Amino acid sequence: MNNSQQNRTDILQDRYGLKTASYLSAGAADLPYDISERLRAARAQAVAARKIAKVQTAPATAASSAGSTLTWGSDESFGFWRRIGSVLPLIALVAGLLIINSMQSDSRVRELAEVDSALLTDDLPPDAYFDPGFVQFLKTTL
Repeated sequence: MNNSQQNRTDILQDRYGLKTASYLSAGAADLPYDISERLRAARAQAVAARKIAKVQTAPATAASSAGSTLTWGSDESFGFWRRIGSVLPLIALVAGLLIINSMQSDSRVRELAEVDSALLTDDLPPDAYFDPGFVQFLKTTL
């Protein structure tokens, strides 16, 4: 937003606030004293908060490109290194995930090989493990 649009927006907001305040003030004449005092205090707090918000945002809109700043060089000279620096963590993450996947796959294959070798070298035939009576026998003996 440019400066004139910002000023126009501020004026419209102020008009809306004044109109709303006048409607509220007209309706507040019929309220008891304690409620009207609480409303007055709330309005004062809202106005104070609005003033603080405007003061805090004012310095952020000012641009200071004329001052001296410490730089490591122009943006063009570090453009390539910045791109590499931003892509390097992504490459490291993908490589780490691939390594973890490979290690887990190898671990799973070793576990399955151990189970297969235990089943094949066991005295029981593999069909015994599918028998429901054998499963019940294992549960009661263990």
